[in-house]
Amino acid sequence: MTGNAIKLEGKQLLIMDTTLRDGEQTTGVSFSENEKLSVSKILLEDIGVDRIEIASARVSEGEFTGTKRVMQWAAKKGFLGKIEVLGFIDGKVSLEWIQKAGGKVINLLCKGSFKHVTQQLRKTPEEHVADIKKVIAYAREMGIKVNIYLEDWSNGMRNSKDYVHFMVSELKGQEIDRIMLPDTLGILDPDETYDYCKEMIESFPDVNFDFHAHNDYDLAIANVFHAIKAGINCVHTTINGLGERAGNAPLSSVIATVKDHLKMKTNVNESNLNRASKLVETFSGIRIPTNKPLIGEYVFTQCSGIHADGDSKNNLYFNELLPERFGRIRKYALGKTSGKANIRKNLEELGIELDAESLKRVTDKIIVLADQKETVTNEDLPYIVADVLNSQLIEQKIKVINYSMTHAKGLKPVASVAIEIAGKRYSESSEGDGQYNAFMKALRKIYRKLGKPFPKLIDYVVTIPPGGRTDALVETVITWKNDHEFKTRGLDPDQTTAAINATVRMLNILETNFKPGFIGKLMDNLKV
Repeated sequence: MTGNAIKLEGKQLLIMDTTLRDGEQTTGVSFSENEKLSVSKILLEDIGVDRIEIASARVSEGEFTGTKRVMQWAAKKGFLGKIEVLGFIDGKVSLEWIQKAGGKVINLLCKGSFKHVTQQLRKTPEEHVADIKKVIAYAREMGIKVNIYLEDWSNGMRNSKDYVHFMVSELKGQEIDRIMLPDTLGILDPDETYDYCKEMIESFPDVNFDFHAHNDYDLAIANVFHAIKAGINCVHTTINGLGERAGNAPLSSVIATVKDHLKMKTNVNESNLNRASKLVETFSGIRIPTNKPLIGEYVFTQCSGIHADGDSKNNLYFNELLPERFGRIRKYALGKTSGKANIRKNLEELGIELDAESLKRVTDKIIVLADQKETVTNEDLPYIVADVLNSQLIEQKIKVINYSMTHAKGLKPVASVAIEIAGKRYSESSEGDGQYNAFMKALRKIYRKLGKPFPKLIDYVVTIPPGGRTDALVETVITWKNDHEFKTRGLDPDQTTAAINATVRMLNILETNFKPGFIGKLMDNLKV
């Protein structure tokens, strides 16, 4: 890096989130009209980003209706100036599309490298600038504000700096709010990012610049960090890092980095970031990696028993990324590296206290299960304790007597289920969208008749050993929610049977573990 980084502590950073436009360029991702509205609401109302980019003009009729619906909501809330649409240098075509949808801001896609303007557009820089100025003039007449994207700016700075300076010099006097500097192909390293952004700011001090990172080398967050240190006052993000190819800079990581390392201010409410990430995960169908910083399932889970022991002795393994900041809690994993400290933490959460010998026996059992690659959850602990200490208190109060499932081409699958609860038999049949769905619908019918609560299924994960063997055991882990979230698992060579096993486990947990007084009865029975 050249030059000295400016003082940033206490300064305000602006965030423009482009989940609904650039994030939708993730392979296989397409947000529906209702989903675009839901994500827009959570970004502007609950998280508090400064601007959002929600669509590309002219893409499709569905894109238009989704954009129009968001704009109608935004008009009522006073957010129209915060909602932007990508548009093109096509005279009035993109502008009229945006205006018809109710939009007030266009992000005009221009060329930021000499190669792009001459080889893709086959125009001279002067011709390109003239076309841009015409669109800006039309936008002024139509009451639409303009921001400029300098597409492929990073390659422009590497290979054709004179062209980049020519473009900004020609456009800086126009009615433009911001010029946005994209690392379109994710080629920059942090030093280049710092130097190029610094050069833009020092050469054009009266221009407001944004930086837009891509993550092709896994450097998006580092590049955002250095762009800000160079003086950029607005950066672009997406929820969960969605975006073309390797994606964009994740909103959650940017916010944590800015707050903890640069000590800057944003308008973002970080406690709502995890909720937004889960929502976008559901809408996009793109799962969040379990080790994704801040939003991954396991990033606030300590696996090592040494870490759990240190946390018990003065939070020795905590850092500034406290899970409560992001609406989450710290957990302690159950596995072969857990050790007694991790297991004790989980037992304390359940209100169970064991003597040293009993704790060792439970720890040994969990290590055996983990060596067999079985998932051990917090909900499994009372069963393991009871099993290891020879307690007969926990019994299968709900049993599946039998079930049959049929599936024929052109017809919906049908399931017939018979279960036993407290010695009484109940049976129902139902069709569904799949065999397990039909099974669940039949089960819910029984529970509705009995007036018994039934939790909501919120996640369903199937794993098999690598290698593709058709006779391999399948593990199905299902996440349920009633007054809180919990997981159950099932093992079987057949996926549907594994899911049913996990479901029966859930029913018995509801009947036993979560009833008032259960822990006390368990303690009395264990005599520990």
